[in-house]
Amino acid sequence: MASAYFSHLLRNYAKPFLNSYIAQVRITSGLQVKCWNSTTSETLDSPLSSATASEIVKSESGNQLVKLNKAMKAYQEKAQAHDAFMFNQIGEYEIGRRHLANMMGEDPETFTDEDVDKAIQYLLPSGLFEPHARPMMKHPTEVFAKKKLAEFDENGRPFHPLFYTAYPEYYQVLHDLSEKVQELDRFSDRMMQVNIHQDQERALDFKGSEWVTKEHLEGILVENLKDEQYEFFIRSMNRLVDHPYSYRAKDFIMKYRKDVPSTIKHKDIPKLMFTSEGTPYMVARGKRKWGVANVTVYGRGSGKISINGEDILYFKNIQDREQIIFPLQFTGLIGKVDVVADVEGGGTTGQSGAIRYAISLALRSFVDEDMVEKMRLAGLITFDPRRRERKKPGWKGARAKYTWKKR
Repeated sequence: MASAYFSHLLRNYAKPFLNSYIAQVRITSGLQVKCWNSTTSETLDSPLSSATASEIVKSESGNQLVKLNKAMKAYQEKAQAHDAFMFNQIGEYEIGRRHLANMMGEDPETFTDEDVDKAIQYLLPSGLFEPHARPMMKHPTEVFAKKKLAEFDENGRPFHPLFYTAYPEYYQVLHDLSEKVQELDRFSDRMMQVNIHQDQERALDFKGSEWVTKEHLEGILVENLKDEQYEFFIRSMNRLVDHPYSYRAKDFIMKYRKDVPSTIKHKDIPKLMFTSEGTPYMVARGKRKWGVANVTVYGRGSGKISINGEDILYFKNIQDREQIIFPLQFTGLIGKVDVVADVEGGGTTGQSGAIRYAISLALRSFVDEDMVEKMRLAGLITFDPRRRERKKPGWKGARAKYTWKKR
């Protein structure tokens, strides 16, 4: 009787104190839970938060008391606070999106994120150079960093086998990459045994894409990486790409590459013209400061350069000669084309810059699209509008003032 009475007291009076470290969890089959920022999901019958989902322990019984350690309790409190914060932020975003749709006279149900960006740009125009400093309205999942789910069970044991490396997701990717390389090596050995050579037509073409940045990779892995770790990751991925049968791991590789939109349009590049003898050529006009140059580049040449009827020694300064040679050397056409230039106005710096710019524009028709993009990145086909600033009245120069004397 005494033990039964004592148990009754515990159930009725000590229950609030037990709840501080005991969580009562109903375990049922067919449950599904997915956190707002999680890529994995489990099956639950009713919607639960990520914190509640982390407390679930598989059991055949219907009800079970699970004791939480301090680490799990701390994670539960942080997860609940974060979920509540994100819930409020998403609610405010949806209200603002609907108000914005009504202001623009659009249907709130079909008002997408792209429509939101266009509306903000229209209602709040900004001339700030930095895009992040301009007014914007983004979804909270894009603004606030993702949070990891629980990395350990209720007993404190980590789920991931690489948890104690401090970078489990990073080393997991390297482990998967190593397995891909070994798999390709085994496949290459089998092809060599049956005397089957590599199919060049199936080789991967990464034109127009590049590896993700360090910040993007950290967002994928939800881990803060060091520069050395990112560089090692890129070297390892390049080794995988250089494999003769890398096309078999295309899906894995493309997860860590992003498209690079080309700013060069095909219609902007003129096609080559031909003389009566069939020699290809292209004309271009360039300006730099006060210098204006008209340049004709002939294909199938021997590397001859003519400037106002003279050779490259027309310019006495070696820096001016290097300016003219650089576009030919960069594209690998030095000694393969002839250049005829007529330049006037300005000084030697302006004239050499005008010829360089005109040669670069003409060479676009002789090279492929990849080289044109490299020329753009090198600044060869970008017009330089800078000029010498004029002298101001009452001033010593364009910016300099006369020395002021009191007496």
